[in-house]
Amino acid sequence: MSKRNSQANKSAARERLRVERERQAKKDRARRQVVVGVSVVAVLAIAAGIGYGVMKLNEPDRWDEAGDAKNVTAPKNTSGKDGTTVVIGKSTAKKTLELYEDSRCPICATFEQTVGETVHKDIDAGKYKVKYIGATFLDGAKSANGEGSKNALSALGAALDVSPEAFLDYKYALYSAKYHPEETDDKFKDDSYLFKIADTVDALKGNAAFQKNVKDGTYDAWAMKMSAAFDKSGVKGTPTLKMDGKALTGSDGKNAPMSVADFNNAITAALKG
Repeated sequence: MSKRNSQANKSAARERLRVERERQAKKDRARRQVVVGVSVVAVLAIAAGIGYGVMKLNEPDRWDEAGDAKNVTAPKNTSGKDGTTVVIGKSTAKKTLELYEDSRCPICATFEQTVGETVHKDIDAGKYKVKYIGATFLDGAKSANGEGSKNALSALGAALDVSPEAFLDYKYALYSAKYHPEETDDKFKDDSYLFKIADTVDALKGNAAFQKNVKDGTYDAWAMKMSAAFDKSGVKGTPTLKMDGKALTGSDGKNAPMSVADFNNAITAALKG
């Protein structure tokens, strides 16, 4: 092979290597650009997602809006500011038993299952009236976080709009052993479950007006105002019973009476006082 040909071949080889290096360099640049572009898009997507999530978290929910409502639709059979005074019983009854309850409260359920029927009989007999004050603090408890107390209280408002008797019967059904859920089970947040319980109450079974008011949240704002009234009452737990401003307690002298005997003793003493 001549020296000239050998030199030409080397030059051609170098040229091919140069061209290949440039081609590879272009591919590498293109790949980096794609990676950078995808990364930027991903970062922007994540940022947008976080921003949207923060925005959604900061948006007021149904209950926040209800709590801030200026115009409150109160159920029938109520009185006072925003309809938060709920007194049930014969007008001839001289004294009033104040009853503070949270719909999700397991101790309230025990009280209602044990003493509730006695309370209803006493109301019918005109022994005393009952002033109901509904709470929703269990919705904010770490062990029971949810919205069932608020939703059930709104549904109780819809029952009260039907009649005081429907209200009492529905409240009793909500606390029944068959339907009252565990404190950590937020079943009352579901309207369908509230309707299932309502169907055990004659005045509410298949009641289209009652169901519409629950679905529409007609008494959501009322429920939040009622809850605020509880918060301002100074009562720290449920169930709490008061008459003439004094707490009614069982044989332990501390907690609400949880047996019919203890309740009757406490009521007898309170009515005499």
